[in-house]
Amino acid sequence: MTSITTKPGSSQLEAATTCRLFDNWFDPIETEVRARARGFIEELLRSELDEALARPRYGRSQMAGNEGRSGITGHRHGSRTRSLTGTFGPIEIAVPRARLTTSEGKTTEWKSHALRAYQRRTLAADALIASTFLAGTNTRRVRRVLAALFGGTVGKDTVSRTWRKVKSDWDGWNTRSLAGEPIVRLILDGTVVRVRLDRKATSISLLVVLGVRADGQKVLLAIKSMGGESAEAWRAVLDDLIARGLRRPEFLIVDGAPGLDKAIASVWDGVPVQRCTVHKHRNLFAHAPERLHEEITADYNDMIYAATPEEIAIRRKAFIRKWRLKHRAVADSLEEAGDRLFTFTRLPPSQWRSVRTTNAIERLHEEFKRRIKTQTVLPSADTAAMLFWALLASGQINMRKVDGWQTLATKPSDQPIDLAA
Repeated sequence: MTSITTKPGSSQLEAATTCRLFDNWFDPIETEVRARARGFIEELLRSELDEALARPRYGRSQMAGNEGRSGITGHRHGSRTRSLTGTFGPIEIAVPRARLTTSEGKTTEWKSHALRAYQRRTLAADALIASTFLAGTNTRRVRRVLAALFGGTVGKDTVSRTWRKVKSDWDGWNTRSLAGEPIVRLILDGTVVRVRLDRKATSISLLVVLGVRADGQKVLLAIKSMGGESAEAWRAVLDDLIARGLRRPEFLIVDGAPGLDKAIASVWDGVPVQRCTVHKHRNLFAHAPERLHEEITADYNDMIYAATPEEIAIRRKAFIRKWRLKHRAVADSLEEAGDRLFTFTRLPPSQWRSVRTTNAIERLHEEFKRRIKTQTVLPSADTAAMLFWALLASGQINMRKVDGWQTLATKPSDQPIDLAA
């Protein structure tokens, strides 16, 4: 009988014995820090129990100066081992146990305030996991990203549970009072995201309201999942802001959606409204063949970025006259916006850059979509809105003051540009 044996080749043996990158990166500093962390936490818990019992371990039950302390007595009875994961990594700690006797004669198990019941991670560790998720890493990838730090103890379920803890802060933010916010300007726009509804990927609209305080600082006021951008949806968002104390703004910047215009007219009629010049630029392209886009852009920018209201009025008339003859649909599209496209000319020139467009919100949209690219479809509409908010609340995205904030106290003039062409 012939026996056949298979021996691994040299390449296989080499692959089996080769260490992965970082496997042999022993760090004595990290090792010592984690060892010291265990001793520090255990000492912290022992000190907390000493204070609760009003005596150190093996001390007498009645110490000088503690005789009248709330009538609480008790006794220790061993300890239990618990796993705790922090930014220092996973460790095993011995948690002391004790029974307390209250003034009513009942007994209860002592509970540490520093280490909550069933707590397996520190708040700093949860914050790190949530921040990694917000940075654009999906739940399955976090385990690999944080494996070296947490010893492979973080899985997608841990990330999901950690993320759910954010919801309490999110709920509080949605109901906070806006009466103390010195808002003078609002920027309103919507963005479309894909979420899972009834096990199907569905596109929904997130309605975003950005405020500008009197000192020029931008602040997120609302982010709502309303399904679409109808007048009713926007009206619900605005009514909620007013109900929470938002005062009447002095200036509004919008993207030109018909539903938003109707909602604004029903609650803040008479407030100056600036229609986003970038959105209108895109509208012009939709009414002309691609071969004319470059010429439209040159004429449009020459008009919008003129130095004075008088120059803008002259170049607008020239734009209308030219494109009525060359491609009338382009001229009609520009005239459709009316004087709302040039409301920025009623403000000091130092503010024109910040009020001509909804770019402040568009930047948030881009950052948001860049971070959800790895997930393709979000679990729910509520998750989409909460994730958008968390990017700003966590400091992942910072917003600076608007250009020309020094002149925000200047009210818009009542003189619009001449639209006669």
